[in-house]
Amino acid sequence: MPPKPRFLDTTLRDGEQTPGVNLTPDDKMSIAAALDSLGVDVIEAGSAPVSDGERSAIRAIAKAGLRAEICSYTRAVKADIDHALSCDVDSIHLVVPLSDLHITQKLKKTRPQVLEASLDAARYAKDHGLQVEYSAEDASRADFQFLSDAYRAAAQVPVDRICFCDTVGVLQPRKVEEIFQALRALGPPAAFHGHNDFGLGTANSVAALLSGAAQAHVTINGLGERAGNASLEEVVLVLERLHGIPTSIRKEKLYEVSKLVSRLTKMPVGLSKPVVGENAFTHGSGIHIHGMRADPATYEPIPPELVGRTRRFVFGKHTGKAGIEISLQELGLRARPEQVDEITRRVKELGDKGFKVTDADLKAIIDSVLQVGAEPKVKLKELSVVSGNHMTPTASITLQVNGREVVEAATGVGPVDAAINAIRKAMAGAKDIELVEYHVDSVTGGTNAVVLVIVKMARGDKVITAQGAREDIIMASVEAVLAGINRLL
Repeated sequence: MPPKPRFLDTTLRDGEQTPGVNLTPDDKMSIAAALDSLGVDVIEAGSAPVSDGERSAIRAIAKAGLRAEICSYTRAVKADIDHALSCDVDSIHLVVPLSDLHITQKLKKTRPQVLEASLDAARYAKDHGLQVEYSAEDASRADFQFLSDAYRAAAQVPVDRICFCDTVGVLQPRKVEEIFQALRALGPPAAFHGHNDFGLGTANSVAALLSGAAQAHVTINGLGERAGNASLEEVVLVLERLHGIPTSIRKEKLYEVSKLVSRLTKMPVGLSKPVVGENAFTHGSGIHIHGMRADPATYEPIPPELVGRTRRFVFGKHTGKAGIEISLQELGLRARPEQVDEITRRVKELGDKGFKVTDADLKAIIDSVLQVGAEPKVKLKELSVVSGNHMTPTASITLQVNGREVVEAATGVGPVDAAINAIRKAMAGAKDIELVEYHVDSVTGGTNAVVLVIVKMARGDKVITAQGAREDIIMASVEAVLAGINRLL
């Protein structure tokens, strides 16, 4: 294989054919510039025959002074090539249906008719100064002898590259190896265009490059029709990390470009998508986090910084104390063993209820636990609140105040107000403590998010701020008020 495999990125053509994706000319220019900075060799900027707007976008990209070769898709039709010429592109991706299924059912023609038309189109493009990549559509279901004859004829034009298209993603890596070992003898550099209908787009593209292909067609985030195309980020990482083959791709920009493409196409990236999915470098298991603390390589095949990512921890019922301690260290905080136990208990409690505890949720929980320095004088033993549209909100509370149990009940305009009024009654001996401000935030959004309650409380000239973080707004409010009382006492 060549010293460095080439990449033709077709995000702006095949990727834009993803159902629901429609890019404006400005969007296409932004993506083209990002692809160029990423280091791809060829940018298939679109399909010039499609529309005036498409030609305008391709023309702007071609004139932007990018390093990459700018290419347009065309059929084997002179009018298509004229449209590409009007856009001032460097090359065309000349796509020719060569399977009998496509020739007879789609084109309603014969093999000789299709072959002759494709060669005429290739000659026309070459005569007008274009580089030509002669691409066999549905090659994986074509008669291989006819396909080889077509490639040999194209080599005589001569075209610059030949391309084998696995249009419906039916190939397997071993078959790909056989094909490209045979194609190497035909002369022009060969390329592979793989689709992902059976989840083999990346594997087949790597197999092609390892077996003699000079170039692979890819898209960012694996965009494309149906199940998408081979994913650039996956192919690059497999080549470099698993096979030790260098590429020209700037890996540290992969995540940045992935996010840009996702935002402009409005196509979310799957959470578990390799390399660029949000969970690709996210750890939740307590066992894994413990191993990561010793050496990140224990549960990461590559460091996240390699592709412009950062490591994340998500917390839940599998979280252990090791994960909490790592998070405390990262935040520059210290906690007593019993506080670590309490933070861990709260996280597991939320996980058992099916909630995901994000980094922001964890920070709120840590802050609420660490805010009480000494052993609290006032502890919550039990709280019950009833409320409804035909009843007055009522709360009954049991507190432990300096080791003595105090039971009280109160009403309010709502369940939170009732609970706070019950605390006031129970703390009748500390009437000089005043609730000055009360504020509620949803940490991460959603009805099941952790609620952060922040209160400002005063006792004489002393004013403090305290907070509570729970999935229940009433419990978060009680926690905040009790934390404030303990600090003032």
